[in-house]
Order: sequence, then structure tokens, then C-alpha cells
Amino acid sequence: MKKVITGIEALKRSGFAAVKNKRLGLLANSASVDSSFNHLASLLEEHCQFKVIFAPEHGFRAARQDMADVKDQNDQLSGRQVISLYGSSVEDLHPKIESMEDLDVVLVDLPDIGSRYYTFSQTMYYLMQTAAKCGVKVIVLDRPNPISGNRIEGSPILSSCRSFCGVGPVANRHGLTLGELALMFKAGIDIDGETLPPCPVELQIIPVEGWSRAQYHDETAIPWVLPSPNMPCLDAAITYPGTCLFEATNISEGRGTTKPFELLGAPFINGSDWIAATREEGIPLDGVAFRPTEFEPQFHKWQKQTCGGIQMHITDRNAFSPYAVSLALISALYRLYPNQFAWRTERYEFIDNPIAIDLLYGSDNFRKNAEAGNPASHLLPEIASFSEKYSAAIVPFMIY
Repeated sequence: MKKVITGIEALKRSGFAAVKNKRLGLLANSASVDSSFNHLASLLEEHCQFKVIFAPEHGFRAARQDMADVKDQNDQLSGRQVISLYGSSVEDLHPKIESMEDLDVVLVDLPDIGSRYYTFSQTMYYLMQTAAKCGVKVIVLDRPNPISGNRIEGSPILSSCRSFCGVGPVANRHGLTLGELALMFKAGIDIDGETLPPCPVELQIIPVEGWSRAQYHDETAIPWVLPSPNMPCLDAAITYPGTCLFEATNISEGRGTTKPFELLGAPFINGSDWIAATREEGIPLDGVAFRPTEFEPQFHKWQKQTCGGIQMHITDRNAFSPYAVSLALISALYRLYPNQFAWRTERYEFIDNPIAIDLLYGSDNFRKNAEAGNPASHLLPEIASFSEKYSAAIVPFMIY
């Protein structure tokens, strides 16, 4: 296996030239390590005036569960001040100007997993906005997209449905690296009049070397370190662009089990019936097998209750379309269990309205399609059209 060189390794090889003697802030978490598992925070000590750490959702050590607020604190291992960019309100998502006033550079090294509602890229975007106001340079240490960079799936996201799980017209499975997303955020993007305005920040990408867009994480020799508590392995990341949608329902997405985003269910579900109903949705089910099963979450939805449901087994990841398949699974449940299935109506990522499923899909089209009794296949033209336009629009930002 040919070794892929990440941005952190390239920075080390240069003798940390890009940050030498700079007053530096770091946006990172526990997975920001080199190939020998040395954390970036410890590597920077001798090379710059290391001032502050910014932490995304789950905290700097990635210990907090989803949507749990994280307080500012001093990190026990590094001794650095940590400013949380995931607090108790939407205002806490944006770095304050005073947190950057004495910085020259913010260095970003976060392990994105290839889906727009994985919130790390939004945290980077908000940080870029504040950095632009402060005249602070942003340097992104790039990493490969772990679920490959040549597969796109998504639906249009309306301005009314923008949130911390989608700041602009980005595909649900976006096909970019974090560095490429940063280039998009800087330049702005327009798809059918839905725009993300340019962000005039000084930006540098330290690119990955030796990665091709078709490669998945397990083809790179880069170690897998949990980027968040419920992202234990590559298969969870591959299913996530689809199964994250279950967060917007009363169906367990497998949190509280050893297979989050692969196990799906609730106490009222019969897995065999669910599989049969999903096959009637008209969505291609290539590359995935569904196994009826039962499981008992130890926390989160249906805690310590026996859930019927399925486990998703990826049989051909290059043929598998996690987003479309998950739309079919949810649509089938809506038909099967009209009195027990429910959309999440509680606040989601600091937003009360629209509800979670509309934020994740990007509009109310999927919800209304299901509620009208239509199969999920009715949405395929919309998904295909958006994915095609998005694929064309991102070409200028592709480094690899």
C-alpha cells in the first residue's frame, strides 16, 4: 500500500516553515495526530508562539456526545486554554473577535468524514469568517476524504434550511477534502441561485500527497482515530451520509451500541417487514445487505429497551448510495408504522424551525413526499439534478 502523506506530515517535513515564530491558534481535536500518533499540539511547541486551541463539537478530546455543549477550559494534557466552538447557543459556534486579536495564524487540522452535516466543516467556515474580520491567516492541514472523493450524493438546500449542519449548497455526501471545502468557502458557490457568499480570508492549504480521489481511508495507511465518540470505524463513516437522517426521527441510529449508524431500529419495528417495505420504495439497493436484528442501546434513544430493526452491511462500497438508501428506509417506515413513527420536533443544532429532517434534507420535499404516501423514488430526479450541478460547480476547488 502506497503511503499517503497528510498535511501534518508535510508541515513537519518543512520544519514547520508556515508557522515558524507566528502567534498561533489551533483548531483541532484528538484525531489531529501524525502517523505515529503524536498530537499536533505537542509538535508545535518549539516552532511558534502557540497561544490558544479552538475545539469543535465533542470538545478538543472528542469526549462529549452529540449536541452536548462544551465549556471553555484548560486542557490537562497540553496545558493550553481551549475555547469551545460548540457551546449552548448558536452564538457560541462563532469564534469571538477578541479570541483572535493577538494571532497571526490559525492552523486547522480536523478529520472530516465527507458529509455536510458532520459539523467540523461548518466550524471551520465560521472560524474563517472571524479570521477574515481580524486579518488572521488560516492554514488548513489537509487530509483525504475517508469515504473517497469521487462519489457525490445530495439534494438542494434552501436558504431557509441552512444551519450548523449545512451553511450553503453543499451536497450531503460532498466528495471534497476539508482543504477543498475551505477553498469553496473562500470563493463562494452558486447553484441555481442558492449561494454561499465569498469569505475574504487569507488562506493556505498544505495538501495531501499521494492520494487519489477513488481511495478510501483504509487504502491510505493513515491510522483511524475516532474523530467523534460515535464514529468508531470507516463503515460508520460510509453509511453516515444517509443514516445521519435518522437523527431527525424517533428511530435509533445505533448510538449507545457498538455499531452506530449501521444498526437502526425501535421497539415497534419488525426488521423483516421493514426490509420488504424498503424494496418497494423504488430506490436502487446496490452494494448493501440488510440483516434483521435486535439490539439494546445503552444510552440515547430507546435506552435499555430492545429494538427491532436492521444492521446495514456494506457489500460493495463503490456501488452503495447511502443517502438514497436511507431515504428509502425512512419512507418505508413512515408507511409501515404511521402511528408510531415520528419526526423529531425538538430543537436540532440550535434550530427550532424548520424541523430536523428539513434541515438535513435541505427542504421539506422529502418529508412532504413521505407524508403524501409517495415512494422515495419520486425524489431521484431532484437528487440527480442537484448532484450533477454540484459536481460541476466544485471542479475549480479540487486540488487532487
